[in-house]
Amino acid sequence: MEKTTQSGCPCANEAVIGPSFLRKGSGIGAARRWRIPRKFSLSVLSLAIFLGGCGADAPKPAPQAETKPAEPAVPEDIQLAAKALLGSESQVLAFGDLAKNGKQEFLAANVVPKTPTNNLPGTIVTRVVVAENTDEQWAEVLRCDEHLKNQKGFLGLTPLVPVTGWRLQYEQNDEKGLQLYFTPLKGAIDTHVLPIGVRWNPATKRYQSLDRTYEHFLLESPSMQDARATLR
Repeated sequence: MEKTTQSGCPCANEAVIGPSFLRKGSGIGAARRWRIPRKFSLSVLSLAIFLGGCGADAPKPAPQAETKPAEPAVPEDIQLAAKALLGSESQVLAFGDLAKNGKQEFLAANVVPKTPTNNLPGTIVTRVVVAENTDEQWAEVLRCDEHLKNQKGFLGLTPLVPVTGWRLQYEQNDEKGLQLYFTPLKGAIDTHVLPIGVRWNPATKRYQSLDRTYEHFLLESPSMQDARATLR
């Protein structure tokens, strides 16, 4: 009599067919065959990453900051004219068509060097001139020393008391030309007064001071006595 299982399956006593990784013989071989390719693939992947890193472009250095273009050298004739007007300690601050009137001009000053006793902010000056070139000759068209003056006299708003030091600010406007701002100082003390604005007036063809709105030009006074009477 043949032995049968309860299920009646004649193959119940034969080796159970299951997944390959559970079979004794083939399972070990399969596991080995699976591990070897895995190790090999990991090695290949690591090598590829290494070679890829070596072949990549090296990091580029950060671009250097753009260097500021050197300011043009002051022409010799302007330097000589500035020294003739202000002495050997003169410093040319700007030159060119400053007033936008088609004529060459220069701005020069006697600048007070920074010292422990002169620690005021900004450019501190004792004298300033604006000169214009006409027929190859340099002529003074604006002066700042103890007062503010042009060819016609004392500018409006110039202090009645002589000033020994000024804070100078200036800027170049593409339409209006050179704009100057003079703040009178009392010795080494900043008096915090409003700057006096000065600009080229195309109508009168000379530098004149501006009112406190910096929009309207003021007339000059031929003498300080007249200025004392009109500016009080």
